[in-house]
Order: sequence, then structure tokens, then C-alpha cells
Amino acid sequence: MSKKGKVLVAMSGGIDSTVAALMLNDEGYEVIGITMKTWDYTGSGGGKKETGCCNVDSFNDARMAAVQHGFPHFILDIREEFGDFVVNDFVEEYLAGRTPNPCVLCNTHIKWRALLKRADALGCDFIATGHYAKVRQHDNGRFVISKAIDATKDQSYVLWGVDQDLLARTLLPLGGYHKTEIRQMAMDYGYPELAKKSESYEICFVPDNDYRSFLKRRVDGLEERVNGGNFVDKSGKVLGQHKGYPFYTIGQRKGLDIALGKPAFVTEINPDTNTVVLGDEEDLEKNEMHVTRINYIKYDSITPGMEATTKIRYKDSGTLSSLTPEGNDIKVSFYQNAKGIAPGQSAVFYEGDDVIGGGIIRTEYKLSL
Repeated sequence: MSKKGKVLVAMSGGIDSTVAALMLNDEGYEVIGITMKTWDYTGSGGGKKETGCCNVDSFNDARMAAVQHGFPHFILDIREEFGDFVVNDFVEEYLAGRTPNPCVLCNTHIKWRALLKRADALGCDFIATGHYAKVRQHDNGRFVISKAIDATKDQSYVLWGVDQDLLARTLLPLGGYHKTEIRQMAMDYGYPELAKKSESYEICFVPDNDYRSFLKRRVDGLEERVNGGNFVDKSGKVLGQHKGYPFYTIGQRKGLDIALGKPAFVTEINPDTNTVVLGDEEDLEKNEMHVTRINYIKYDSITPGMEATTKIRYKDSGTLSSLTPEGNDIKVSFYQNAKGIAPGQSAVFYEGDDVIGGGIIRTEYKLSL
């Protein structure tokens, strides 16, 4: 038994998780690799082959790295729990007029919990992934996620939902490195093909990036049910007809197929009336929002008026704001207007590089005055 302990490492077959496993192996941990099959794309009706983390080549790449470095590797089939939770939520959110973030749900509610369950069964002390973020124990005893050194690759935003019992046993070995260093490590380990491997930013169960077609395939009669709703302006004036409210997202400008003589943006979606509100770019700016399904990371609660930098999307640089608890939710008041707040997306609160917590943006928000 290693003095450092036994760790179960999630290995997708990509460069980051492979290097993470090999680093921990070199550091003296007793490593077990595990690759999770989350989705069978061939059964979804898509026109392209499986890509990303759910294809045979990825499984083989992960297994080969494990075998070559002398540690065991397993494949874990979690398609049923993934589909029941992540895919169903994805569909339901679009039907509710919101824009979901399935990767957050998958990471925090499926993969981490599935990893811990199998880690316990295998007698592992820790679980590990190839995410670019850091985890440490704070002076108050809580386990904190913080930003990676490489700001261009930082993934702390997508980890806001990981519970404390999971963070207490999580290792994130890549958080202190830049991507260029990880690519060099892959070369040094003898995997030049991994170092050159392109990265996928697609949703794993929508690898053609066409979520509209996916919804049509998934929901019988959806197109007939929602086709022909109205585009309206913020006063309610009808501007034209659209193809169905689930096929639009907040902030969308292209693909509206309507000529108004000026650029138009989707500013609101109303599933009850099958209407899509169009407005000017400045209409996307809001000065507050409400966030629900809160998970606290750095603290177990917040005090009214706590300042935080709030990110409303993965690539958002963040906006300074004030946080106010409202029952189980949080009202976020921005010091400067935030642009393109999309209900259903994640809002993550930062104190410096540390994640205070996060949640899901609610439909209700206040228009900027």
C-alpha cells in the first residue's frame, strides 16, 4: 500500500486526464484508472460518429496508458444514470425556455458521485480528475475550489456544484500547471499523439453541436407543437413568426430569419405563450438577477451585502456584485450591468480566486433602468 494512499482517477483518454493519472503515479500514489461511458451516441439518431469521451478509441487510449505504466484500469457504464439525470434535464430546461449547462450537472451530480461510489468499493482514499482547478482545505475546515494558474484553461466555474464530502477526497493535480506544460509532459511520457490531440468543446451527447435537431429527435411532435409562435418586441408588438421557442437562446442574434432593418437580439423567452422577445443589444443588460439551487463552497452561508465577482458563463471575466440571501436563493446586484444573463445557466461567485459557491440563474430578473 502506498504511503500516499490509493486514488481512483477518471481517465477520458484525453491528454489532461492521462497526464493527471501519470503524475499521481509518479508521485507515489497507488493509481487505479477508470473511464466512464456516459452516452451511446449511435442510439440518439445523430448523423455523426461518437466523439469526445464516449468512443472506443478514447477507452483504448486510457487503458493503454494504464497498462504501460503498470496500474489497473476499468470501464464504468453510467449511461442509465447519465441519461436519466443529465439528458432529461437538458431537454426539460429547453422546454421551460431556459438554457441548460449539462457539463456542470454531469461533473457535479453524476461523475463525482459515481467516482466516489466506486472509489469506496475499491478501497480508494481519493478520487482525481484532469480538471484545471485547485482544491484545498480552508482555515474554517471547509474544502475550497479555486482557479487554476492557467487562466485560459481554468475550469473552476464548472465545479461549483461539487459537495463538501466529495471535495474532501478530491485531487486536482493540473491546477498548478499551464496547458503548455501538460502538453510537454505528454511528450516526455512518450505520448506525442496526445500532445497534438485536438480538444472537443461539444456536448458529448450532441457531438454535431446541433441541439435543435437533438430536441426534435428526443421529443415526439415537438416541432409541430411549437412552430409558428410570435417574435415580439418588449412592448408586446408582434414582429413576425419564429420556429419554436426552444430553438432560441438569450443573446442570440444570428439565425433569427427576420429582417427589422437593424440588428435584433433574443432578450427573453416565454414558453407559456410560445413567444420570443427581440430587442436591441443594450436590452440584454441587467443590473440584478436571482440564483437558485445554491451550493456553498468556501463558506456555509453568506452575509447580506457580501461582495463577490460573479461569473454568468464559462468564458465570462466576471462582474463585481453584492450578494443577498433570499430564503434558499441569492439575489445578485451588479455594480455594473451584466450582459446576456441566461436563465438555466450557472452563476458562480468568487472571492479572489476562491469559489464562494454557485447556483442556477432563475427565470425572474429585473430589467436594467
